[in-house]
Amino acid sequence: MKLIRFYRACLALLLCSLLSLSAGHAAGTATSQEEVVVAVERYLKTQTQGLSGRVDISVGQLDPRTQLSSCAGYEPFVPPGNRLWGKTMVGVRCLGPANWTIYVPVQVRVFGAYVVARRPIGPGQQLAEDDLELRQGDLSTLPAGVLTDVEQGVGKTTKGGLGGGQPVRAEALLAAMVVQQGQDVRVIYKGPGFSASNEGKALNNAADGQVARVRTAGGQTISGIARPGGIVEIGP
Repeated sequence: MKLIRFYRACLALLLCSLLSLSAGHAAGTATSQEEVVVAVERYLKTQTQGLSGRVDISVGQLDPRTQLSSCAGYEPFVPPGNRLWGKTMVGVRCLGPANWTIYVPVQVRVFGAYVVARRPIGPGQQLAEDDLELRQGDLSTLPAGVLTDVEQGVGKTTKGGLGGGQPVRAEALLAAMVVQQGQDVRVIYKGPGFSASNEGKALNNAADGQVARVRTAGGQTISGIARPGGIVEIGP
């Protein structure tokens, strides 16, 4: 009888130990998931500090069925092909003692100013300041390359038409030509400790910063960098 009571007591202790281990494992899993989310939030805040405008970050919840072994440290990273913009993913590696990697859905929204066409604008039209205006919104939902300053579009020419209120993309504009083919230009030579100038005629159209070819009065063909005011710079 005493032996039976002894076995029963041992069995009760064993069951209590198993229940305690099971509860501890479940609590550890929940804690690990919370720590992963915190690590991702910190990572996003650090990585988005340089973005202009108001940044809003949200981290998606992990699947509650996900089982994560105990981890001493986490290394968040951006998976190849992703960027911290709009709806995306952030990976998290466990630095030990376990060896696992998990991917967490996140959304990075950036609220700021962007440029739209104030009215319908036809193709081939050179933009003036009153053709454009600023609006506020979530930049992460807009097409890539949208202008964020009216001055970025002033003086440029539209490739195609723009609808009123349509966001203006840099790719939809042509840079203003500062040198026109056949135009009389001033060629400025710059070097260490000296500067000289000459006159010539432009052989091609060129925007600011583009290469312009010039035929000098002596018949020599040279190349330089086009600058506003019909100037072509030649430097070392």
